[in-house]
Amino acid sequence: MTERKPAMPAGKGVAVLAALVVVSDLLMFRQAFGINLALFAMAVSAGVLLAARRRPSLKRTALLIGLAAFATFPLVIGPSPTGTAVAIVALMFIALATSGLVPQRLARLPFVLCRFLAIVPLKLFEDARKHAAKRPADRSALPLGAGLRVWILPIGLAAVFLGLFAMANPVIDDMLRSIDPRALWRVLDLWRISFWALVAIGVWAMLRPRLLRLRLRAVVAKPEVLVSENVLLSHGSMLRSLFVFNAMFAVQTLLDLVYLWGGADLPDGMTQAQYAHRGAYPLMATALLAGAFVLVAMRRGGPGEDSVAIRTLVHAWIAQNMLLCVSAILRLDLYVEVYSLTELRVAAGIWMGLVAIGLALILLRILLRRSNEWLVAMNLASLMAVLYVTALIDIPAAIARFNVEHSVEVANKGVPLDLGYLRSLGPSAIPALDVYIDAVQSDDDTKRRKAQAYRMVLASEFRRSNLDWRSWSLRSASLADYLSASFAIGENSGINSFGDIRHQLQ
Repeated sequence: MTERKPAMPAGKGVAVLAALVVVSDLLMFRQAFGINLALFAMAVSAGVLLAARRRPSLKRTALLIGLAAFATFPLVIGPSPTGTAVAIVALMFIALATSGLVPQRLARLPFVLCRFLAIVPLKLFEDARKHAAKRPADRSALPLGAGLRVWILPIGLAAVFLGLFAMANPVIDDMLRSIDPRALWRVLDLWRISFWALVAIGVWAMLRPRLLRLRLRAVVAKPEVLVSENVLLSHGSMLRSLFVFNAMFAVQTLLDLVYLWGGADLPDGMTQAQYAHRGAYPLMATALLAGAFVLVAMRRGGPGEDSVAIRTLVHAWIAQNMLLCVSAILRLDLYVEVYSLTELRVAAGIWMGLVAIGLALILLRILLRRSNEWLVAMNLASLMAVLYVTALIDIPAAIARFNVEHSVEVANKGVPLDLGYLRSLGPSAIPALDVYIDAVQSDDDTKRRKAQAYRMVLASEFRRSNLDWRSWSLRSASLADYLSASFAIGENSGINSFGDIRHQLQ
């Protein structure tokens, strides 16, 4: 019987891994993020296809490369956490597709992705351990030791010959003396080695994907026992709960219709902003809790599956929760009008929209009688779509533009512009700062000069961080063109040095 070869040969997979680690070092180590992220993602995609045990067909390869290009396109526009997340999920899908691990029912894909993600940190170490354990045990020395011993003679004699050549040739002697042993240590520092290790762990999991094994307990036949119905989850309990919940939500919805939508006068001492701010986030928690309760009430074999009354109340409650999400979004909008926009508030608005989509999908699941796997898969699809769209948008630039256009200095209403927060948004805020500088009245010279100082600092930071081609992106190229076309830093601003900037910012 022929002995089975190890599952992890020290061949094509290891060679591709080593090549990708080198590529990652050249593209990303101690470099600002830009086009290098997209290039590395495409390199990993190509490596996965090249290292596949079974070479996919030409059509399948083209489809997977097209998927990788589509997923990495947001990283070409500009690096972002959302774009990186989309690219990673696409790489995971490509790795599963080349290994035949994509489930036939796409509704199970989120579960498979979670099983794949759980094994990623340990995959390289586990395969290395298995490979070492499968080496023949009857050999007197380890292959690594034997491989090193065969190099002792050539390396030793080569060193002797090199020493003799250095004595005979002053050019070679000067070259050897110019070698700095500390340079090798500077290249192989702890941070670089750690970077290589992290890249190797993630890339190897893509090259040799495997799913976390689930241990299923054997089902032992037991004598049938009459089990009493759970009182908390019984038909009567669910019916009464839904009736009470619908009544409570109706009161909240009515108050929102009167005060939030209708604009009625609030109690003394309370402003619209206070009313909006206090309700936005708790209402989201309420909607999430309501969604979980609906899934319990409408579970397979549950009391709501065949009860017309429970199904009707569930439909009404989901509709009220969706209206609650819309009210929460309106509350956030009213609060932003008074206190300006921030990245956290943008994230909150996106989260509220996702919760509303999730509630609509719960309603569809009930109406179409789909499984919870279908519900999870649809929610994952909606999440990925939202992440992809947000990765295409320069959110810091949009926030800066909104805050400038709605500031009291520009719109003559709202709140004064927070220049410090605008500065924290990074170079993307420069075009909005230029609008602010042009709009500020000449009699308010302090704000104008402070904005000009921030603009100079941001432009200088941007130019320093974009000196290397690896940090290039469509967004950075557009900003570079804008800076080249706009007025020079310090021109007509009275700011000619960083000493002037420190004076303005004090």
